Amino acid sequence: MESLLNENFRAVKAKNSPEEVLQKWRNLCGVVKNPKRRFRFTANLERRNQAAAMRRTYQEKLRVAVLVSKAAFQFIQAGAQSDDYIVPEEVKAAGFSICADELESLVEGHDLKKLKYHGGVASIADKLSTCTTAGLNTGSDLLNCRQKLFGINKFIESEGRSFWVFVWEALQDMTLMILGVCAFVSLIVGLAMEGWPKGAHDGLGIVASILLVVFVTATSDYRQSLQFRDLDKEKKKIDIQVTRDGYRQKMSIYDLLPGDIVHLSIGDQVPADGLFVSGFSVVIDESSLTGESEPVMVNVDNPFLMSGTKVQDGSCKMLVTTVGMRTQWGKLMATLSEGGDDETPLQVKLNGVATLIGKVGLCFAVVTFAVLVQKMFGRKMQEGMLWSWSGDDALEMLEYFAIAVTIVVVAVPEGLPLAVTLSLAFAMKKMMNDKALVRHLAACETMGSATSICSDKTGTLTTNHMTVVKSCICMNIKEVSNVSIGSSLCSEIPDSTVKLLLQSIFNNTGGEVVIDKEGNRKTLGTPTDTALLDFGLLLGGDFQAERNAAKLVKVEPFNSVKKRMGVVLELPGGGLRAHCKGASEIILAACDKVINSNGEVVPLDKASINHLKNTIEQFASEALRTLCLAYMELENGFPVDKAIPSSGYTCIGIVGIKDPVRPGVKESVALCRSAGITVRMVTGDNINTAKAIARECGILTDGGIAIEGPDFREKSLEELLELIPKIQVMARSSPLDKHTLVKHLRTTFDEVVAVTGDGTNDAPALHEADIGLAMGIAGTEVAKESADVIILDDNFSTIVTVAKWGRSVYINIQKFVQFQLTVNVVALIVNFSSACVTGSAPLTAVQLLWVNMIMDTLGALALATEPPNEELMKRAPVGRRGNFISNVMWRNILGQSLYQFLVIWFLQAKGKVIFGLEGSDSALVLNTLIFNSFVFCQVFNEISSRDMEKIDVFKGILDNYVFVAVLSCTVFFQVIIIEYLGAFANTTPLTFAQWFVSIFIGFLGMPIAAGLKMIPVHT
Repeated sequence: MESLLNENFRAVKAKNSPEEVLQKWRNLCGVVKNPKRRFRFTANLERRNQAAAMRRTYQEKLRVAVLVSKAAFQFIQAGAQSDDYIVPEEVKAAGFSICADELESLVEGHDLKKLKYHGGVASIADKLSTCTTAGLNTGSDLLNCRQKLFGINKFIESEGRSFWVFVWEALQDMTLMILGVCAFVSLIVGLAMEGWPKGAHDGLGIVASILLVVFVTATSDYRQSLQFRDLDKEKKKIDIQVTRDGYRQKMSIYDLLPGDIVHLSIGDQVPADGLFVSGFSVVIDESSLTGESEPVMVNVDNPFLMSGTKVQDGSCKMLVTTVGMRTQWGKLMATLSEGGDDETPLQVKLNGVATLIGKVGLCFAVVTFAVLVQKMFGRKMQEGMLWSWSGDDALEMLEYFAIAVTIVVVAVPEGLPLAVTLSLAFAMKKMMNDKALVRHLAACETMGSATSICSDKTGTLTTNHMTVVKSCICMNIKEVSNVSIGSSLCSEIPDSTVKLLLQSIFNNTGGEVVIDKEGNRKTLGTPTDTALLDFGLLLGGDFQAERNAAKLVKVEPFNSVKKRMGVVLELPGGGLRAHCKGASEIILAACDKVINSNGEVVPLDKASINHLKNTIEQFASEALRTLCLAYMELENGFPVDKAIPSSGYTCIGIVGIKDPVRPGVKESVALCRSAGITVRMVTGDNINTAKAIARECGILTDGGIAIEGPDFREKSLEELLELIPKIQVMARSSPLDKHTLVKHLRTTFDEVVAVTGDGTNDAPALHEADIGLAMGIAGTEVAKESADVIILDDNFSTIVTVAKWGRSVYINIQKFVQFQLTVNVVALIVNFSSACVTGSAPLTAVQLLWVNMIMDTLGALALATEPPNEELMKRAPVGRRGNFISNVMWRNILGQSLYQFLVIWFLQAKGKVIFGLEGSDSALVLNTLIFNSFVFCQVFNEISSRDMEKIDVFKGILDNYVFVAVLSCTVFFQVIIIEYLGAFANTTPLTFAQWFVSIFIGFLGMPIAAGLKMIPVHT
């Protein structure tokens, strides 16, 4: 079976599978009882293609509109006047001077002429009753009017499907429909032959069974859909920095209103249509909206920002003008119907299993029906009544047909692919509580096979709460820990140097120092920026005074490629000065002068260079992150369109920033190692800092290698093949280095790789990896969009939890498959062999439907929702080439099937003699006994299936309330069916001794299962 599955169903990958591959396996699934249910959680390729075509059409229209409007503006003369705009009375009465339609056409058409007519961005802000510095005033009555006139920032969403839709879909099962027809015919013939109520029992029994199956199935599916709906809501939660009421605050994008002032930085998604207020080096990727791959520069001359686009570089303030369904992005989303997520490899593989077994089951059903009919004809020929048919004969023939159809119901395990979805939905919901948001279903199961994790250092292995603890200013090393040390440090540094240092810290930053609503001082920005700002405040600096004293001429934001940030300032007394900060060795290499202990600028000689390099190494060896600050006077002026100079700087000093290792990381790394998962640290930090942190975490071991990105890039392919398995730390790495490492691990070494990332430049590596893990706190929207899982607390221990849940999903599905295939095999062989030998089937249609529900919906609920345990992380990972239906499973399936078949066959052959059954109802009692024994075999086999290798299957059983509830319900309803529903289910009440034997036969399967587990198999 595994070879057939590998041949036809293995090509589907966890992500980025070609459409031909997705279509191929669909074509192979010919025997499908209920396509609507079976393929509910697979991608709708037709709808997806329609959506892609519509998106392309819309993008082309928008692209042409923008190009035409831009071309038209070139011919508009500077003095041209627009037609007079009349403010609607409703808008005017509410206190505004511009309406939503005017704002929409202004931004949508990139209409510079209209913008000029309205007086520019500042005037638009006035007309919207807002302020570009203080933002909206939420205390006024204007807020409700604003929502009413301009709308809210939410898109139209399709309504969730009701419970009755799932009932209708469950009724689409072809075999249930056929059984329904059989029940109807049985009802008509029975009533005609025997009258009411006796003649209706068989027909009503089948109808009741069908309805029970339908409602239990629909309830399970509906609960899954609710879980997915909740997860979808979590995926769409995006927060953004906004200025309101004069305070900067974090807010949901869905609460934005026209007039809000939004702060955008690299990696953010533009949350609404708007206008550029102020900022530097803003580059926007509009490909998601227009299809254009060329990024667009946004500035005062081109101030239009469109919802749904991404900030590729720079930072700015934006005035929100249009929200929700009025934006281009909202209109685009409204025209598209989603095609759904790609199906997961396990779903595809289990569809393959269901298809293969379904074909076998169909053959068995046809042969069983043929044998039963042939026996019936043979009997009638012997009796000489071949041409004499009665209503009883018709009912008997109908019963045979119903049995054959029900064999197909039992044989085609429709529940297998859906069990994956059930298990994944359960795991995803639980992982949300463990601070992991799964964006793509496949990531959950793939993480269970992970063999390698490439993790960032900052914020993942460390706390991301940074503080400056050491400094080397004017060549003197000092510890920094509190205000008194800060003031003494100031007194030891010349005033001119203190001024330069504070000017560098407060101007060359992406952060801010603000006063919150409570009047407390608060630093905002990246952890590195806030650490430096806190250091500046410790030295007695005034953020606003420094920012107001000099004018920012140019800003080059920090990114992970350059590993530096630079600004150019226009000084109060005239002249220009450049400041830069970044990776210590990179900035130091750009310096040719240094400030000495007297505050004098002197050439950087060999002794000074060695002193500074030793300082960097000393700081780094203490696990401190080092940053170098430098400046240069731009005496010959500076053209704004040129890049900030990259050399000729004067070194101001070096700071050492402490970022403590997160509690529990060392234990999590050790747990990964015991689970066969290799953890690698990939960081942009100094190699000595990286090594010190890696040793503290337990990542860097004696045999491991730490390498720098530039060295890694220079290695030949042969050297890389030898080097990569030993790499445990990669420092000073670029996003391309991370991408290269991941690609080699996946393709050359066939590993299943999980990668963490938080920046915009990490997107390619996240996309390349088998599982992309984005950071929920430090991660940009671009990184999150490329990721499969979002780690909401940025904690490495959460990644290990995801791996544990991934393994749990994989093992749970294996348990369920083992359980269901055992029931399939036994039910098929028992009915088939009985039909061939005795001419009748011991299990009726109603009984088989009940068995089908035990093994399908209820079995999936019980076994596919087992929570993970610590034992899961003590076994080797499955990896990329592991067989899903393992030899261990085949051993358990075949052994248990053989026992169940032999015991049922023995009961059928010798049951009457053993129990002393005589009289007209002896066959009914025996068949009831067989049915009861068969069901209890499944109940105890379900318990045995909780662990496929360990004998102790009761450990933790009471912790899984779903399992206990399902088992209790199964036993309760079995008693009801036997004792009280005999007329409908073809059963009769059993004596105490018969109940005891039935339960004992089922229980006996447990020691047999334990004995089977002691038989060694090749894994």
